[in-house]
Amino acid sequence: MKKVCLFTASALAMSSLAFGGSFQLNLQGMRQTAMGGSGVAWPWDVSTIFYNPGGLSRLDGIQAYANLYMVSPHIKYVQTPSGGYSYDTKNHTSTPFAVYVGGPLKKDSKWGVGVGIYTPFGSSVNWGNDWTGRYVSESIKLESIFIQPTVSYKINDMISVGAGFVYAFGSVDIDKAIPVQDANGNDGQAHLSGKANGVGVNLGVQIKATDKLQFGISYRSGVNMKIKNGDATFNVAPSVASNFPNTSFSSQLPLPSIFTIGAGYKVTPKFVVQADIVFAGWKTYDSLKFDFDKNTSSLQNSHDPRLYKNTVAFRIGGNYQLCNKLAIMAGGAYDPTPSQSNYVSPDAVDANRITLSCGATYQPIKKLTVMAILNYTTTARREVSYAPDNLVGAYQIKSLVPGIGVSYNF
Repeated sequence: MKKVCLFTASALAMSSLAFGGSFQLNLQGMRQTAMGGSGVAWPWDVSTIFYNPGGLSRLDGIQAYANLYMVSPHIKYVQTPSGGYSYDTKNHTSTPFAVYVGGPLKKDSKWGVGVGIYTPFGSSVNWGNDWTGRYVSESIKLESIFIQPTVSYKINDMISVGAGFVYAFGSVDIDKAIPVQDANGNDGQAHLSGKANGVGVNLGVQIKATDKLQFGISYRSGVNMKIKNGDATFNVAPSVASNFPNTSFSSQLPLPSIFTIGAGYKVTPKFVVQADIVFAGWKTYDSLKFDFDKNTSSLQNSHDPRLYKNTVAFRIGGNYQLCNKLAIMAGGAYDPTPSQSNYVSPDAVDANRITLSCGATYQPIKKLTVMAILNYTTTARREVSYAPDNLVGAYQIKSLVPGIGVSYNF
């Protein structure tokens, strides 16, 4: 009986259009998201814990911050070369979020401390159970949370540094059809679920060259997300049940290191422009391995090539202060895909992405700020294949992501 490959490229983290660089999510700060995802140079608020920990000691005081996004990617598949068959993903909304608290220990202190809780990987893809690629993927749901305690030190009026320890944990649920039918012609079903965790660091240097010009450098290490004792359960015809025993599995996914350099310039007292260049070390993701506690002729350990490549992304944006209470932002980004065209599966659809974004902040009372953004990302149609299952087709993906947030200065 044919070996069944139970996991594909995004078994632990899947793609959506709010993601940059395969499955990297760029929704950690409202202002930064509105400015094309840029934000390493200018410490706008306490979300600098994520973007550049070095900026934390630059804030005016302790701040509490929270935001929430609604991600509903739409992916269209067209079978090639004929183009006669097409299919769209089912509507589904995910809600990544971020919460931060922190700032200088006291007024004029050189030390800043804080903690961030955010979801850099979290979305879902649902193709349903009646499409041509159901043996590769029917649905995937990922939930992840990163916790980052952070400390920052202002060396002098020009340079500040910061470091954060990252503990990551999350869960994944996967459904796919198995190409074995029962007496009524129904496909078998596989359901896989597991919990993952890993650790990393987030380091940053913030440079205030002048009152108008600032620079930033940040490094987020790779996080090796490991699954141990995941559950694999199967619903198949009794005649083949012995080939698909319920069992446990282990796996791991090496999330890439991210190195970012950026600059911000105050063109006028009310207008700031900023830009980032982002280097993502995706090359470490060269293969995906899965080990099952029970093996049969149909259920075997797998070692599938991924052959990702490193990428360089570009982000730019601006912030204009209309008045003391109201500011508006806009920006854009270009994120190239790290995936090889013959290893793109329907649960990790990916292509070069172009993002446009905008937003606004409003201060109804002195210490309270309300934020809202809109982020739109799209790709050109990309013809690809998934070689292990010989699934060939063209994909196009679009996503419109609204978000809201609030911050309070103590």
